[in-house]
Amino acid sequence: MIKDTINNSDKYNRLDENIKLGLKYLKETDFTKIDDGKHVLSDKLYVNLQTYRTKQDADYEAHREYVDIQYIISGAEKIGVEDYNNCDSKIPYNKEKDIEFLSGKGIFYELNVGEFMILYPEDAHEPSISINPEIPQTVRKAVVKVKI
Repeated sequence: MIKDTINNSDKYNRLDENIKLGLKYLKETDFTKIDDGKHVLSDKLYVNLQTYRTKQDADYEAHREYVDIQYIISGAEKIGVEDYNNCDSKIPYNKEKDIEFLSGKGIFYELNVGEFMILYPEDAHEPSISINPEIPQTVRKAVVKVKI
């Protein structure tokens, strides 16, 4: 797992070429001009733009075929991260959707506007959690999916 601000994204240019392209897309895109939904960038790269309300709790999730780059456009949330091997499966892996739902007890990180988190297959994660459980907020987020 990597957490940083988009202004520091050039530090990660030595990573996989598609992760580099995903970070470049996040840094250079004006998201006020793009609607929510799935946007294909290449055969190994697409982005899901989404707007939602944060919640108090969620299942952990993990992916096997894609790395997530989660980037906050507006709002803020917490994301729990736990080593996949320390989690228990709740809903078995769905190959078609590349997702498995898990239970775990990870460490929570706050993600604010302009910050991103790179989550690898071994990084089970619990996204969309309210920073203050009493006050859900609206978040707009880009999730770049990088085929590995």
